[in-house]
Amino acid sequence: MKSDRWTRRAMLMLAALTAVLSGCTSYVTTQVTAFSDWSGNDASRTYAFTRGPTQQNSLEQQTYEVLVANELATRAFRQVDAQQAHYLVGLSYGSKTETMSVTQPVFYSSPWPGPYWGRPLDPWGPFGAFPPAYVSQSYPVFTHTLGIRIVERATGKEVYNVMARNAGDEPSLVRAMPYLARSALADFPLGNGAVRTVKLPVDKNAGISNEAAGAPAPASPASAPVVVQ
Repeated sequence: MKSDRWTRRAMLMLAALTAVLSGCTSYVTTQVTAFSDWSGNDASRTYAFTRGPTQQNSLEQQTYEVLVANELATRAFRQVDAQQAHYLVGLSYGSKTETMSVTQPVFYSSPWPGPYWGRPLDPWGPFGAFPPAYVSQSYPVFTHTLGIRIVERATGKEVYNVMARNAGDEPSLVRAMPYLARSALADFPLGNGAVRTVKLPVDKNAGISNEAAGAPAPASPASAPVVVQ
């Protein structure tokens, strides 16, 4: 029956909309904002992590420090004891969830195929297409952030402060963190007030290991980042 065809068509439209909204992307896009007074050289790039009161004895904190340490190492930083470090590096991170709604039209054809009023070949019937119905689809958007702050240990002077932020359908900060860490330190050091968009290809093997803290560093995306000015 015609009504069955309308129902199937509406269901197909809904399925297509859902696929578009929830489909996997091939890149993780991260916005990076940096504030910089950097004048260090490679010889002075020794550092130690510093932790706030709520970060003490935290396995989550230690896990993220490993990821950031990996990225710092590729930029000639060397981790040492706090008393020997030229710089102290602090991390901040978090997630929030928002609900987004998208409304799309769904078009229906006329149930009367003709012939009527001299239009025997009109597939839409005598009145043309019916006005579209509108279907709203709600879905969650997860925003993850990582901040990296570098200060001189001896003076407490802030020399670099960078924030990386991405949003999408990934609910886990743990899975997002390798991309945040790499994006935050892409093209280090950025100029003061620099804003960049960094695209990293999705690596299904990039994630956080369940091994004990202090184990070899978790894998992070291997391909070079694409930096959009």
